[in-house]
Amino acid sequence: MPAEDIIKNCSSKMKKAYEVFTNDLSSLRTGRASVTMLDIINVDVYGQNMSINQLATISTPEPRLLTVQVWDQANVNLIDAAIKKSNLGVNPQIDGQLMRIPVPSLNEERRAELKKIMGTLAEKAKVSIRNIRREANDSLKKELKEKSISEDECKKSEKKIQNITDQQISELEKKLEEKEKEVMTI
Repeated sequence: MPAEDIIKNCSSKMKKAYEVFTNDLSSLRTGRASVTMLDIINVDVYGQNMSINQLATISTPEPRLLTVQVWDQANVNLIDAAIKKSNLGVNPQIDGQLMRIPVPSLNEERRAELKKIMGTLAEKAKVSIRNIRREANDSLKKELKEKSISEDECKKSEKKIQNITDQQISELEKKLEEKEKEVMTI
């Protein structure tokens, strides 16, 4: 595999790791309601695990309120149970097929806990990005050993991969900082 392909592959994998991190962050409950809060919750319906957005329409009519319009009446209690079990700290109110979920403001203890969780998510993403870098560098060394690329090309490619790694980690840290600021804002 040419060095350019290794670099492109590495870059796209790192971007995927960053996207996974941002999705995980967006599913954390901050002081405001967000339709992505329920993305991490799966409901056992129709013999399989499905996310709530596959069973209902989720919206945020107010900053501290989520509404879930369930399409099938039979799924209302299942979704309700899954939300209560999810450890989000919310309690749905059922009105027919419509569920109203008030999002309480965060207390100081929960904010500190969320900050810790975000730090853990960030560290996992960083480890993932570093593993991708290691794999790419290993591929380059393998190509060098097979004499597919020159030593100079290998060194240049390793430098490019390191730059991509540094850039992705700095974007990740910036995103983490923004989210921490959002959580700590009362």
